[in-house]
Amino acid sequence: MADQQRPSTFRLWFAPERLRSEGSTPDYRFSLANERTFLAWIRTALALVAGGLAADQFLTDLDRPIRTAIAVLLLAGGALCAVRAVNHWIRCERAMRRGEDLPPSRFPATLAVATVVAAVLILGAVVLGGAGR
Repeated sequence: MADQQRPSTFRLWFAPERLRSEGSTPDYRFSLANERTFLAWIRTALALVAGGLAADQFLTDLDRPIRTAIAVLLLAGGALCAVRAVNHWIRCERAMRRGEDLPPSRFPATLAVATVVAAVLILGAVVLGGAGR
């Protein structure tokens, strides 16, 4: 298939059957492992969303703007993680079908650093930001 005829990665999100037109079917164990990785990222995204909701509902001792900022940060992280999960799943599946190297990703390191930064900010807000008490 010529590069111009190849469906975009985004289009494949909603029509993964189009992947069958590319390359050959990989060993199903690799596809299932790719799917398990996707599901792990989705669990991470759901945990971030749940954390955002929990922060908004249960950090009532914090000033409203601080609480809202924490909740928005976690909710946005969850949304980004979910989008990244499906994008990475498609890219890996496509690479396996083509016999190419799996695509590199900085997202795990980015997510880890963002989690540390968020944890430090939340810790600071909890320890120092209790002005609403």
